[in-house]
Amino acid sequence: MSDIQTAARDIHEEFTDHLDIDLEDVSARLERLVSEYKVPLSEARRSVENHYLDEAGLERDDLASGSEEEVSIADVNQPEQWISLTAQVVDLWNPRSDAVGQVGLLGDETGTIKFTAWAKSDLETLEEGSVYRLENVVTDEYQGRYSVKLNKTTEITEVEDEIEVGDDDSTMDGALVDIQSGSGLIKRCPVEGCTRVLQNGRCSEHGDVEGEFDLRIKGVLDDGKSVQEVIFDHEMTEALTGIDIETAKEMAQDALDTTVVADEMEETVLGRYYRVTGPVMGRYLLANEVEELTEPVDPDDVLIQARSM
Repeated sequence: MSDIQTAARDIHEEFTDHLDIDLEDVSARLERLVSEYKVPLSEARRSVENHYLDEAGLERDDLASGSEEEVSIADVNQPEQWISLTAQVVDLWNPRSDAVGQVGLLGDETGTIKFTAWAKSDLETLEEGSVYRLENVVTDEYQGRYSVKLNKTTEITEVEDEIEVGDDDSTMDGALVDIQSGSGLIKRCPVEGCTRVLQNGRCSEHGDVEGEFDLRIKGVLDDGKSVQEVIFDHEMTEALTGIDIETAKEMAQDALDTTVVADEMEETVLGRYYRVTGPVMGRYLLANEVEELTEPVDPDDVLIQARSM
């Protein structure tokens, strides 16, 4: 069975209690998006699900599956899965949107994962340091980093278990040898729950949108033996370059070109040595901590060259 057929079967099972839909129709919609319009399968699946959600007059939270299973955080490896977790609330952050009730970090013996609880779900408030069994949470993925979302169907039970939270971070020392396309001043989709980077003012999921400015660097770190693609988020990018969002917008406006921001960042950081720490998700090391090094990683290496990615 192909990936498209598997996705079509899963969507059909999701909606079979809500709509009279044909499996062949689901498969045809996915096939058209993937084959004709070259949409990634994960995005095509979300688009088809949104079509049927609109047709059924449902919210995504209404589709809680009965097949959720208890997993460890390290086992979360794909989006749009309904799962259960037993985890400790490691840290709570200040929500950036009124739509978010709580946001923070969950942890178990295998590592940590971000969680978001929507304000409209009216859920029990989680307390930092407490351990909970969370049933009916949905996995999500953004730039290789997985997270979970709590929704109105999520069942929260505080438990007495003690958890020693594992460390899933990796550290790499190396020279930043390349700044990739998609770095600098970017725009993200403003639709709640979607943070996709816009391409020519268009979100692959929600079409033409206004977009919200953000900063990032997608780079390549080379330690003389291997290379690793690294993503620096808004906070890390600002710390590395000294360029904040308002400065970046002014630079782009003056030049009538957003690429000048990435060019300026490249001049600032390219060829410098850094120690980067964070989780590795897919092909990317996601920078949570960055330290600039004063010397090359290996003094015997007189030249570190970027490999072809």
